[in-house]
Amino acid sequence: MPVTSSATATWNGDLTGGEGRVRPASGAFPELTVTWKQRAETRDSGTSPEELIAAAHASCFAMALSAGLSRAGMPPQQLDTSAEVTFQGGEGITGIRLTVRGTVPGLDADGFRSAAEAAKAGCPVSKALASVPISLEASLG
Repeated sequence: MPVTSSATATWNGDLTGGEGRVRPASGAFPELTVTWKQRAETRDSGTSPEELIAAAHASCFAMALSAGLSRAGMPPQQLDTSAEVTFQGGEGITGIRLTVRGTVPGLDADGFRSAAEAAKAGCPVSKALASVPISLEASLG
């Protein structure tokens, strides 16, 4: 059975001087403010579409890696994953950097790297972002 996730956004004003709000339908996090400045000039406050993509990508990748390791008989004790999404005004998203550090008993660094690469390729968010270069760093803790 498919599950649909949704969010809404409201924008007021022009691009550079305006302001928007984004809300997840689930209420999982509060309404967040977005502005052009937050997106293209500074990450000091507020959020951006790219930060929301980063959160989605980090969590999806961690799930995909956990699933792959578990299927291989090597369930992880812990996976710490981050995603950095780079945005350049006038160009858009120019890259994504995934970083993962894992604790996986019995698995060597080459095996972990291989599992991480497979998770990167199979993660639904990675697939959705396939037109964007996605890099990966993987290491065992």
